[in-house]
Amino acid sequence: MENSLKLREYFEGRVLKQPEDFSLDLWTKNEGLVWLKSNYLPEVVEHFWLDAQSRPVLMTHIGNDERGLGYGFVLYLLFHFSSDFTLTLGVRGIEESFPSLTIVCPALNWPEREVRDLLGLRPEGHPDDRPLVLHPGWPEGFYPLRKLEPELSSMSEERSPGFDPQPLSFTEAKGEGTFEIPVGPIHAGIIEPGHFRFQTIGETILHLDAQLFYTHKGIEKLLEGKSPEEGLEIVERVCGVCTVSHALAYCEAVEKLKGVQVSRRILGWRTVLAELERLYNHVGDIGNLCAGVGFALGSGNALQSKEQLQRLNHKLFGHRFLRGNITLGGVRRIPEQEETAWLQRRLAGLERDFEEWIPLILEHDGFRQRAIATGVLSKQSALDLGVTGPAARASGISQDWRERHAHLLYGELKVEPQVEQEGDVWARLMVRVREVKQSFALLAKLLEGDYLHDSLEPCLPPAAYSFAWGCAESPRGTDVVWLMLDDEGKIYRCRIRSASYANWPAVPLAVLGNIVPDFPLINKSFELCYSCCDR
Repeated sequence: MENSLKLREYFEGRVLKQPEDFSLDLWTKNEGLVWLKSNYLPEVVEHFWLDAQSRPVLMTHIGNDERGLGYGFVLYLLFHFSSDFTLTLGVRGIEESFPSLTIVCPALNWPEREVRDLLGLRPEGHPDDRPLVLHPGWPEGFYPLRKLEPELSSMSEERSPGFDPQPLSFTEAKGEGTFEIPVGPIHAGIIEPGHFRFQTIGETILHLDAQLFYTHKGIEKLLEGKSPEEGLEIVERVCGVCTVSHALAYCEAVEKLKGVQVSRRILGWRTVLAELERLYNHVGDIGNLCAGVGFALGSGNALQSKEQLQRLNHKLFGHRFLRGNITLGGVRRIPEQEETAWLQRRLAGLERDFEEWIPLILEHDGFRQRAIATGVLSKQSALDLGVTGPAARASGISQDWRERHAHLLYGELKVEPQVEQEGDVWARLMVRVREVKQSFALLAKLLEGDYLHDSLEPCLPPAAYSFAWGCAESPRGTDVVWLMLDDEGKIYRCRIRSASYANWPAVPLAVLGNIVPDFPLINKSFELCYSCCDR
């Protein structure tokens, strides 16, 4: 509440002094929308971003082509403050460029470069002029998120450009004794492509360039013109192992725009599904960390436990990855009382099993020696980059969307963020171990208590071309979906900010000073996804 009052006082003062440059469009207990001219963005963001005591979380950054609505190109920046207040800064009338905020807010490095690639809007003063999403080789003037002019829409196939691959740009290793080690983009097994270019002295890593987006799917463009129901089928397939999280974030945004108030019973079962998704992911991630150091016993125990959890998902909800269970305004099915009792017993057995095998990992000296003090991500770096999820909590940031913004039934469950301070591989492991135990406890509480009964209150939908956002705490961190519907109720713009997209820039920082053989372990400790980054 204090953040909201201070911010409102600040912006009301700017509106009084500069009514032609600032306007307050919306201000409620939990949300504010301020329109301003682009040249004021740096000083406004600096006003609250550099205050470490009240620094907000950058939720997402959206570029939108609203020329057909008379607003030109528009930027939206969403910031969430600890008092559960979300501030949207909107900038209309952008023509060719806007002032870059990356120097003030490094978390905007990737989003600003993506706006340049996909909309052709230049972030003036950005420190990195390399393309991000569109690899070199696309023709000049190809900006896929721009809306086609009506008279050109029939010619869209003729205007489809070709792609002529060009060399990527990487930092060069210079000086006596330095080496460059290229890894990828093709990797062993079924892992998706990503290129890692190491600069080293011997085996010590001096610098790492991570180049992703080899399989960028263009999902945000694909969603344009789709109905919300069609959009859900696409969004929940952004990532196979975070299907519930992406679907929850998307459905929250749609339900806001359609004025749908979801019943408490539905919210309860959605919470169950979210925690089941967290469980099998975290248990599997613990096993992957063991695999990263060749600890077969730890990996084997974790993977058999993950398999049991996914079989449980399939038996009760019809899909190992829980796909198709979140629907607009509801869930696909609600288990019967006997099925719920079976779920309680099965989870209790899997929890006992987890408590038996996890000490084998935590007390293993060889594993501890590889994980402790390896791949350290400092708290300041995590704050600057807007890192989210277990990676942020392992670096001392008490931030869990389940606690910060109590959607679903997390407010009643009183979720406490599981925080470690060291920021190393071991800390990221321990956050997951503690969150597995927490998820078992939350599920037991949900299934035993009075959490799954119904209640419903109506609400009114906003006007066409309004926007709404939805968030969910996935196993990797906060997934954010920003959505605008047109006057026919179809998707005008959907921006998907996955937790992996927010966290990938932190990996090159965490590996500095470590040795090359520890990179797989450090990378696995973040457990980031190529697919939901390359959406």
